[in-house]
Amino acid sequence: MTASNTGLNRRDFLKAGGMSTLALTLGATGVFSLSGATKSFASTGNPTSGFGGYGPLVKDPDGILDLPRGFQYRIISKTGDKMPNGDLVPGAPDGMAAFQGLKNTTIIVRNHELGTNAKYPVNGKNPWSKGAAGGTTALVVDSSQNVIDEYVTNSGTIRNCAGGPSTWGTWLTCEETRELGHGFVFEVNPHDPENEMSKTPIRDMGYFSHEACSIDPATGIWYLTEDSSPSFLYRFTPHDRSQKLGSLQKGGILEAAAVDELPSLSASNFSNGQKFGIIWKQVKPERAKEDAKDLGCIQFSRLEGTAFAAGILWFDDTSAGEGRHGRIYRYFPATNTLELFYESASNNDLDMPDNITITPWGDLWIAEDGPGKDRIVGLTPEGKIYPFAENQLNDSEFTGPIFSPDGNTLFVNIQEPGITFAIWGPFARRNSARQRAMGYAAPPANLAPVVSDKLAAFAENQGMSILEAAALERHGMPII
Repeated sequence: MTASNTGLNRRDFLKAGGMSTLALTLGATGVFSLSGATKSFASTGNPTSGFGGYGPLVKDPDGILDLPRGFQYRIISKTGDKMPNGDLVPGAPDGMAAFQGLKNTTIIVRNHELGTNAKYPVNGKNPWSKGAAGGTTALVVDSSQNVIDEYVTNSGTIRNCAGGPSTWGTWLTCEETRELGHGFVFEVNPHDPENEMSKTPIRDMGYFSHEACSIDPATGIWYLTEDSSPSFLYRFTPHDRSQKLGSLQKGGILEAAAVDELPSLSASNFSNGQKFGIIWKQVKPERAKEDAKDLGCIQFSRLEGTAFAAGILWFDDTSAGEGRHGRIYRYFPATNTLELFYESASNNDLDMPDNITITPWGDLWIAEDGPGKDRIVGLTPEGKIYPFAENQLNDSEFTGPIFSPDGNTLFVNIQEPGITFAIWGPFARRNSARQRAMGYAAPPANLAPVVSDKLAAFAENQGMSILEAAALERHGMPII
């Protein structure tokens, strides 16, 4: 993710930021009123529970964040504000992860995509490299979306863009650079901030312009994207796959994805829905990009976010496709199959996808990084697109969308001027069946079952996919 959007605020942000402690409720009359400590967009009807979006966005009169009716937001952190220890919140918030904390709290680990000079650097006490302004912070948030602590967890790194959470409660922060001796992955433990591990690069995970990484919990294998052009898809197989603290520091094998029959294949030749069987070719960590190119591995345009769920790796190529609006890929480790799942035909559909996350109910949510007003966009298992949020403050990108462990709160950033939001409302409930459905292609429209509204509601209430509910009905199960 490149912090290239530096547009000025549409209005004085400090004034708008002051309004963030007020609530604006849109009632059935359409009149806004002030009450309480958050901003809400009251619902006048039932949401579609994520299966096709939550309806049109309501304009935020404060000009910050448009959301569907029924949802509320709170600004929980702003660049330049004071943290409890007196340090200032660093700038350029980016990729994030959320972990379960003590006493029903959520611990967020947050990247800061900063270089060597920054107005609001990450001021750590145990930096890896002096003069590097990047790093990570942590926020401890209670069940009412209040921040009760905020502190530095890693410092002395550069352009901490995305990364990925481990299965054992740590965060892998990735440097999106290959300059000044930087370009590595670091493991951050929010419960032991700025420890020795946080300043020890995992060199076997490669020296390149890292973007994001995700772990397959079934195998302990990690998948990594590269944010440069051309870029490659990598996988890292740890020598120790116990998925325990310290296991990654024992090293492993780094490989890049290739199609054996089509050496030096450019992903620009992929067609929507096309699948390829891939192989993995070992590369030297210190020259991963050069080896991947020399070995004829698949060349992508510029890879960005990753997410792993229900046995599937999802990742996006931000500037790929005929209109360069972006593509979404999915990889099936069980069969070594790569598929181009979705290509955006218009910036109104999806424009330059970046960070991604799988929602608790199974849709893929995508942060845009295109010109103009960026959005958070949902993608359904059926390949349908819907908007969830739009940045009205300026032309800066959304970064780091992630849900709390209970699935009730979405945390996300606007990178400039540096805001972290908590968003809550009538999100669809957790649905493992729908997550599984994201791993399968929807049947063609002429072959898909025609279902009633009653059956669709039954599927939602029972936490299953519409296809599963249709199969049960066909076999005689009564639909209540």
